[in-house]
Amino acid sequence: MDTDTPADLLWSPGRRELEDSNVACFMDWVSETRGLHFSDYAALWRWSSTDLPGFWSAVWEFYGLDSVTRYDEVLRDASMPGAVWFPGARLNFAERCLAQATDARPALVSVAEGGTPVETAWRELRRQVADVAAALRRMGVGPGDCVAGYLPNLPQTVVALLATAAVGAVWTACSPDFGTPSVLARLQQARPAVLVAADGYRYGGKTYDRRPEVAELADGLPTLRHVLAVDNLFTAPTEPWSARPGLEQHAWSALPAAEAPLEFADVPFDHPLWILWSSGTTGIPKGIVQGHGGIVVELLKALGLGADLRPDDRYLFLTSTSWMVWNFLVGGLLHGSTIILYDGSPTFPDVNGAWRIAEQTGATMVGVGAAYLTAVEKSGTHPAAELDLKRLRSILQTGSSLPSSTWRWVYERFAPGIWLQSICGGTDVCSVLAGGSALLPVHEGRIQCPALGVALASWDPCGQPLTGEQGELVVTAPLPSMPLHFVGDPDRTRYRAAYFDVYPGIWRHGDWVTIDADLSVVVAGRSDSTLNRMGVRMGSADIYAVVEQLPGVADSLVIGVEQPDGGYFMPLFVVTAHGITLDDGLRERITAALKRRLSPRHVPDVIVQIPAVPRTLTGKKLEVPVKRILQGSPVADVSSAGSVTHSEMLAWFADFAARSAPDG
Repeated sequence: MDTDTPADLLWSPGRRELEDSNVACFMDWVSETRGLHFSDYAALWRWSSTDLPGFWSAVWEFYGLDSVTRYDEVLRDASMPGAVWFPGARLNFAERCLAQATDARPALVSVAEGGTPVETAWRELRRQVADVAAALRRMGVGPGDCVAGYLPNLPQTVVALLATAAVGAVWTACSPDFGTPSVLARLQQARPAVLVAADGYRYGGKTYDRRPEVAELADGLPTLRHVLAVDNLFTAPTEPWSARPGLEQHAWSALPAAEAPLEFADVPFDHPLWILWSSGTTGIPKGIVQGHGGIVVELLKALGLGADLRPDDRYLFLTSTSWMVWNFLVGGLLHGSTIILYDGSPTFPDVNGAWRIAEQTGATMVGVGAAYLTAVEKSGTHPAAELDLKRLRSILQTGSSLPSSTWRWVYERFAPGIWLQSICGGTDVCSVLAGGSALLPVHEGRIQCPALGVALASWDPCGQPLTGEQGELVVTAPLPSMPLHFVGDPDRTRYRAAYFDVYPGIWRHGDWVTIDADLSVVVAGRSDSTLNRMGVRMGSADIYAVVEQLPGVADSLVIGVEQPDGGYFMPLFVVTAHGITLDDGLRERITAALKRRLSPRHVPDVIVQIPAVPRTLTGKKLEVPVKRILQGSPVADVSSAGSVTHSEMLAWFADFAARSAPDG
């Protein structure tokens, strides 16, 4: 036995990663063309996060953008917010995605729940984009207009995004599992001229007809002039879904072929590409506007130099169209990779549903949320033994922190060579702030490193950097994909308040983070819902990692509530496994485990059984909204209707707050 091998080491890069990975080739290229030699990833990262013009111009040239367009300079203004990237450059996202076309492999592989994979060739994808772009132009859509999608994860959704980008309009999307009020809270801000809407979707073995909801949306969107109807569940529509006067409906499947070759709007680097939306659980959702050029260079870097995505990869991410990782998935086209679109539940027909899709489609890289991995772990199944996953080489995990046991489980239940990439980023930048590198080992419970080009740091309340200690996750230098602005925020008041109110000129992301000397990263939950007992700050993720591994516990939610009298109340809400009741024995086991594995400070004031934990539709626990409810805020003030799962629990927490004395 090698006694020098750390007990928490799960994976080490092999010869291929060290010599032939994208980032290794990039280092060689920088050495040959720039005369810059880096001994390891840490040296490369330090250069990338301090010499911004040098690094981003290298990304630009390495990915061939110098043959596409010229620019005046890399970074004209490095202030935040307001950095001006690549002025003079002109890039169209759709054009760059379709520039990687090849006959060697398909562009898309799509799978409906319970269905078989369907491939779409690059040539066919371009033809469909041309047809839809021509239709949008006939509808009068051009730069400055918005096209909205009310769509599940279908090939038509990718086509609609690319067609919208091709004509220079702005894309935005909501998944049809959102409630109508939640969709309207977003789309009324975006003011779309066209709504591309599916008639319904499948999930968990059920079908959901959404034609009545489309009619409600049409009534609530006065700027809407056209509905482009996608026949996903039913036959092509012959009657309008909405009776609103003056609204024209077009059947997607009946669109005529484009009469001319596909043309791409010639747009500047910072031309708006899409609007992504914050979760909407703390008020009106923020519409985050990102640009063509910033997204192109960021996703070339993040997926290529970070995740090591290659042209021959088949890239699957289990996601809805409302989560930013759907856009992160579409970014695979920039690399010439085949992207896999799954429309359905990852646990259909059983907990291994996602892995069955990976098997059917030959996926080489699979992205999942942490909650899904822990669910498969708890099921006791053995995906790699039960299914043919020999092509799978990497798993991307995001959404929340992963319990230590689940890190180990991945390496016990999948091939030993699997590379688990835990990534942390956000809708705000549509990318990764900390994630994987093919040059570094994977240690249990730790994200491998800050992403290249990301000046990531942990700061104390006074703005001093910390090493090996938990602090605020900050980014001290601009990124190309940071928001251009928010919708309806012309003077950037909301934008500044969202990220720059604590440390002026420095991006505060809203997470607790620890960055060690070896650059490995641990994210410990949201800093705005941080637990702070007896002067000690604690991340909620630490408590979940202990509590949710105990037999009988299915889920949990911990809240720290500052009280008007200066007191502090920390309840733990627990969802028990089927057939289990939260009794004194289980409470004692929870308390003992928290004391033993964390500290007495981590023991809650009360442990209360609840039916379910409310989450955003992308799977994040509603810590901040529940905290506000426990502090007395009305439910209507803390959550946008239709934007959460188990929304009935918000009323439960309001009742709990009303009937429970904080010291009781």
